[in-house]
Amino acid sequence: MFVLGLTGSIGMGKSTTARMFADEGCALWDADAAVHRLYDVNGAAVAPIQKVFPDSVQDGAVSRLILKEIISQTPDALKQIESIVHPLVAQDRAVFLEQATADIVVLDIPLLFETGGQARVDATVCVFVDDETQRQRVLERGTMTPAQFEAIKAKQMPAAEKRALADYVIETDTIEHARAQVQDVVMDIRERLKNA
Repeated sequence: MFVLGLTGSIGMGKSTTARMFADEGCALWDADAAVHRLYDVNGAAVAPIQKVFPDSVQDGAVSRLILKEIISQTPDALKQIESIVHPLVAQDRAVFLEQATADIVVLDIPLLFETGGQARVDATVCVFVDDETQRQRVLERGTMTPAQFEAIKAKQMPAAEKRALADYVIETDTIEHARAQVQDVVMDIRERLKNA
């Protein structure tokens, strides 16, 4: 089994690209989806987070909105939350890897390089698009202001740095171009597996 780490900054087309890998027969694990499961009713993170931040749980689930507020007002809240959530996410990923039967497993991890995740995969792929397209995509979603977008972007490793670190780069300027590059990456990895 070949483990490929997929990353890319906000608005770069990572989710769309991840689905393209799934279309090519790859097993797909999504870090954000794992966090959603952990925060949901009966999720493994609900009780430990409620213990530290009782107000953050509503109707049996962790409210991301309330957590965001707590993080903005409490200096070490993010560290505390991460110390609870990161081990649970790692456990979720480990179970997924144990059960996966595909020849290629894609781990969709937004902060792959920022968290040193490249050490736990066989290769990395970074999705990329120019700054203007990135900004346009994010703001078209209507879920954040330009200032919020800039704040998120400032927290992420610069796209050029991620590209330099990645084993593969997929430019997501058009769906067709992205799909062709995904197919090339999958073909290349399957060649490597054949010759291993």
